[in-house]
Amino acid sequence: MPHHTGHPGYSETLPGLEESAEEARRLVRTALAAWYLEDLTDTALLLVSELVANAVKHTNSRVIRVVITRPSERFVRIGVVDKARVLPELAKPGTDLLTSGRGLLLVDALAERWGTDLHRWGKQVWAELMSEPAR
Repeated sequence: MPHHTGHPGYSETLPGLEESAEEARRLVRTALAAWYLEDLTDTALLLVSELVANAVKHTNSRVIRVVITRPSERFVRIGVVDKARVLPELAKPGTDLLTSGRGLLLVDALAERWGTDLHRWGKQVWAELMSEPAR
């Protein structure tokens, strides 16, 4: 069951499996609907899918945590927390993008900004979308 995380936010701990992307997308839909930001849904679903896939593929975390927050009126932040301290890397030019490395390039293209917060026990990779303030 998703729960609020203080200032507007939703988070859920999920198994570190590809199938968790479906639950992560449901959580994103729930949060965006609650904030009347359904116009961000398509992009946000792609972002969370890529972030979950990245965490599952590149770390051995048995669990991941999906976090959706509003750091400000103008932004929605989607983060995936895992137990690995390995920084994600954008694919280098010339890498075979048919097999791997597209995920973060897609995140980079879709998000207003993205980054990684390192913690002693792991990291959170996050991406932010800009939301138009209500007129």
